[in-house]
Amino acid sequence: MFPGPGETRRRRRRGCQGPRPPKMSHFTSEDEVLLQSMLRQLLQSVKEKITGAPSAECAEEILLHLEETDENFHNYEFVKYLRQYIKNTVGPVIEEETEKCTSAQSQGEISGYETLVQHLTKKARESKEYREMMHALKNVMMVVVESLINKFEEDRMHDKELASKAKKERQSGCYTDNCSDSDSSFNQSYAFMSQEQLQLLTEKLDPSQPKEVRQEALQTLCLAPASDILNSESWPSLSKHLTISLADPDATFSEKILRFYAKTFSSSPFNMTKEVYTSLARHLELYFLSEENSLHISAGLDVSNSDVNRLLKKVRLLNEYQKEAPSSWIRHPEKYMEEVVESTLSLLSLKHKTNHPASPDFLSPVHFLALLDIKAVWFKKWTHAYYSRRVVFRLLERKYKSLINAAVQQCLYYFEFCKAAVNKNSKVGDFSQQHCSDTQDFSYTGPELQYIYFVHSLCLLGRLLIYKEGQNLFPVQLKNKKATVSITDVLVLFVQLIYSSPSYPKTALAAHTENYSPESLVMEILQAFCDQTGCAAKCLYTDTVIDALLHPVQSLLNGTEVYINCLETTLLDVADILARIAGSEDGLSLLLYGENEKNAKDSPTAAHVLVQFTKKLLHDDISLSSGSEFMPVVKGAFIFVCRQMYRTCEGLQMLIPYGLHESIAEAWRKTSLLSERVPTPVTDADSTSSISQESKTSLLWEETLLDALLNFSTTPKGLFLLHSTDAMNDCVNFMFNSLSKKIQVNEYEDFGNRIIVTQMATTPMAAVALQNSGFVKALVTELWALLECGKDDLRITQPKSTPVDPIDQSCQKSFLFLVNLLTYPAVFELLSKRDIPNKPMYSFREVPTDIIDIIDRLIILNSEAKIHSLFNYEQSHIFGLRLLNVLCCELNTLLLLETQYKVSQVLLTAQEENVTETSEGPGVFIIDGLSVERNHVLVRINLIGGPQERILPLRELDKDSGLYPWPMFSLLPVPKCYLAEIPRKAESRQDKDLDKLLKLLRSPDKPTGWAEICRKQFCKVMKTRPESISGPTMDADVKKENLSSVQQLGVEMTVRYGKYLNLLKEDAENGLCFVLKNCEEFLKQQQRTVVSSLCCLQEHYAGYDWFASSIFLIMSGDRERTLMFLQQFSCLLASAFLWLPRLHLSVHLPVTTVEYGIHPVYFCSAHHVEMLLKAELPLVCSAFHMSGFTPSQICLQWITQCFWNYMDWSEICHYIAICIFLGPDYQIYICISLFRHLQQDILKHTEARDLQVFLKEEALHGFRVSDYLDYMESLEELYRPMLLKDMRNIRTQNT
Repeated sequence: MFPGPGETRRRRRRGCQGPRPPKMSHFTSEDEVLLQSMLRQLLQSVKEKITGAPSAECAEEILLHLEETDENFHNYEFVKYLRQYIKNTVGPVIEEETEKCTSAQSQGEISGYETLVQHLTKKARESKEYREMMHALKNVMMVVVESLINKFEEDRMHDKELASKAKKERQSGCYTDNCSDSDSSFNQSYAFMSQEQLQLLTEKLDPSQPKEVRQEALQTLCLAPASDILNSESWPSLSKHLTISLADPDATFSEKILRFYAKTFSSSPFNMTKEVYTSLARHLELYFLSEENSLHISAGLDVSNSDVNRLLKKVRLLNEYQKEAPSSWIRHPEKYMEEVVESTLSLLSLKHKTNHPASPDFLSPVHFLALLDIKAVWFKKWTHAYYSRRVVFRLLERKYKSLINAAVQQCLYYFEFCKAAVNKNSKVGDFSQQHCSDTQDFSYTGPELQYIYFVHSLCLLGRLLIYKEGQNLFPVQLKNKKATVSITDVLVLFVQLIYSSPSYPKTALAAHTENYSPESLVMEILQAFCDQTGCAAKCLYTDTVIDALLHPVQSLLNGTEVYINCLETTLLDVADILARIAGSEDGLSLLLYGENEKNAKDSPTAAHVLVQFTKKLLHDDISLSSGSEFMPVVKGAFIFVCRQMYRTCEGLQMLIPYGLHESIAEAWRKTSLLSERVPTPVTDADSTSSISQESKTSLLWEETLLDALLNFSTTPKGLFLLHSTDAMNDCVNFMFNSLSKKIQVNEYEDFGNRIIVTQMATTPMAAVALQNSGFVKALVTELWALLECGKDDLRITQPKSTPVDPIDQSCQKSFLFLVNLLTYPAVFELLSKRDIPNKPMYSFREVPTDIIDIIDRLIILNSEAKIHSLFNYEQSHIFGLRLLNVLCCELNTLLLLETQYKVSQVLLTAQEENVTETSEGPGVFIIDGLSVERNHVLVRINLIGGPQERILPLRELDKDSGLYPWPMFSLLPVPKCYLAEIPRKAESRQDKDLDKLLKLLRSPDKPTGWAEICRKQFCKVMKTRPESISGPTMDADVKKENLSSVQQLGVEMTVRYGKYLNLLKEDAENGLCFVLKNCEEFLKQQQRTVVSSLCCLQEHYAGYDWFASSIFLIMSGDRERTLMFLQQFSCLLASAFLWLPRLHLSVHLPVTTVEYGIHPVYFCSAHHVEMLLKAELPLVCSAFHMSGFTPSQICLQWITQCFWNYMDWSEICHYIAICIFLGPDYQIYICISLFRHLQQDILKHTEARDLQVFLKEEALHGFRVSDYLDYMESLEELYRPMLLKDMRNIRTQNT
């Protein structure tokens, strides 16, 4: 912003207060004198900064960066003078150029504030006035600086005379202070001393010398440079004298030594200061070992006592150095650091040395250090870097383990004290709160000192156990205990301190900025453990620690009396730690299965205890002492712990029997009814505020419950359970409102939201809820803004760059959201029987709000009005074609779009119009981005085939020729070059293994174990000669039946594929129609009538029967054999998972399951795929999570269309055969094998952020079912009992 007129006048007045600079580039002798005076004043002001610099270069750096470091920089007269001089000289030039630029900007020649500033700066520096000003300044400053240097020489000569005088006096036996303090700004206030002077000074500081002599020598010492003293030969002797003199009863004497030490610490490098530090530490060690130390814990400590105050000052100086040293000791040899560490540990472990006669009441150095650094910050800094941590832990292990023993002992003492008080039903005095008052107290009682030492010990141990080296120090042996204390014992002790020591409600604790209550300190430690995954696995993840955490929970469940000062705070803390544990893989496994999974059946694991407790809380079967005020908070905390578990497939599997979702839904319904009954606020202010607070609390609790229900939808079976709560619409509305309010969400939350949306899009009811909530509208509107409008808040200073990628990076996130959303169930509900608008005119302001609008405006551009309504026609249409390409990979979606909107014909017409105009004959196709994209889509949607059967054209030019090598077309059929040749099978004699299998299958007398023999024989054939398992060649002559348009198009595609495979003859179409019609009639007999608004629950199955078509091809078009097989196959469990139309509206499923429109393949097979994927392929599982995509969605797509277009025909036959012969659970194992096969590609495309596009568009190259049969058999051994049990339970599964 530019200053206003008033501000300008004020600045001018301020500028005139000091000496007025010359208006032009001329300086008089008066100006030179004035400048010299002002420069001297400036240098005097920064004298301390310059003299403290170790070299001339550093001093120069300090002056160059003075404006950044000195807050008074702009108040110096020299600076004011220069600023006004520059303004007077260059100011008119800048004003003139500003006026020129203002007129140029109005004409559009210059745009942007930064551009204007750069232009003005350049013009000012190029001006004649600027050059003259710089020349004049240079000349006058040379004169000024030369005068100052001359003055410095005079001062130096004066100093030399004083030095020679002092030398004569010393030779005559009279020594005087040699400190020079002239007024030269370059002169330092140091007495530079020779070795002889320092030796004499050391002799004078000998404790045997008279007090006056020592005081005079100490005064001289304080004025000498610390580096000279520490580097002198006399320092060892001097150090000893200073160490002894620190104990001098004269306070002023020891104060001066401490000042010298402090000066040394602040101005000398680490290798020198460590000498001073060890000297100070040694003095303190001697003091505490001496008889004059009569301080005892029981007597307390009066800080106002002069001796105690002086002792505290020494310890504080020691502690300040401890906290500062780690920032510099890495630049010096390790031995220096080791000396500092060892002297410190020696001092702190003083009480515990074998030769120390002190009683347990001894007030040790650790007590004093704890007073000054209660949270052991020094130890935290020393162990932060590996360089120092290694030394600290090595010394602790070898020499000073007693320090750790004492810390553990102190924590045990405090716990015993608390436990004794709790057993007496009395409140424990909490010293942490006593010092939070405003009144100053200069004394500490004995218990307070012990509590401060306890806090210090607790923080030290908490830091120690974070590191592996610290854990290696355990177990420890205490004096009064026979058994050793292990890490687990310490962790259990920490947990017990949470509910055994005094606690306060969270609202009370919030008033204190520093809270030293054991509960808050232990929580900090345990939270740090949870953040350190490696340490947490060793420390926290044990049944013993979890049992300790669950002690208050288990007590409340059992109805036993709990002696806890503040129960709700304890429960909140326990829930917080458990939620953090459940948030990690190892922690979740511990809660679900225990430390040893084999023993999980013997006793209930933590997960069972937690879900039972949470259910009791929700049913109000457990009451807290503080009443209902904190009840919703505690409930929410434990719901969150359970949520961490049921968000995962394995956690949900364990919690399902408890019906937690029903309890949460019931609580939500009650809260929702109560919130509706909140009375309207009246005029009375008090009642209004109380009602408002009650309403806010109720609303917050309702949102907590909705969020808990919403998170069930992160897994397929969890989403199925959410349907049963009748809270789907409310949960989706809550999610959309939350996303709308959060302008910025972290990356983890964003992944979670995308996974929820992806899961919901796979079920019809949830997809409709997303549409009704406004989510789809918001997504489409945002996409349109990015594609066509750009961001409103973006100030355009230059034209937007043309996108290089087919889908611009700004639109990539919206594109992937649409890909996740538009599964076939969602597409069918959102588009079924809906016509495209096809308006005669589209306004530029007309923004799409629905999926049908996206298809109309971006995909089916069949009119000039649509093309002209787009600002970025090519970019937007390519976006639409790319989206169409992904959608059409799902064959049911392709059939729907093709039958309703004639997509192929629209694209063919566009290709036909995209040719060159020639008078001689037909034109040539114009090769551009759109025609290449259309060609790819046309081939994809008009040909069926696996990776070795169908050839999809690339979307790029040939690298060698630079031409587009793929033929384009505007009429069907598709050119034959896009289909690979099917190799003819060589006639060979019957394989012995296959022959044996066929004999077994045809045998009328089934021997004992017939099924198992067949299974083994089948596996043998699959591994040795998988190509031998295929269908024979037969024919059937039937009449064509009347089917829906979707079915008819599906028949055409199937027959075309069958003819390509040489499995069908010309008249096979009627036979397939006959099969489909009879299947429909056959299945209708086992269907129930359901009244629903969902399109998919109408009379007919919403999609094409790809499984029946596959069987028809296997039977080579024999309709009789096909129907016979399907009728017999329908009795098998495998038919429920391979043949999806089999369970459409089926009476074999519970009515509620039918009403949700969710197929068991999704909530059973796909759910278990996700569960096994986490255990078998954790990297792939993480990749899916990071992509915001779900394995269940792509698996449902693969299974629904029997892997058509993803596998070659032979592999499809193997898939069907394996699932029939070996069991329906092999459907899950095949999906896991596929992800294992694709693992590297999945990781690569996750990094490229197009995983869902890759999985949907790309065929499964190189995958052969037979190659993974051994792997699938290994999966069967592990998981079959659980999977088959769950698959059989779909007939009764209502929850």
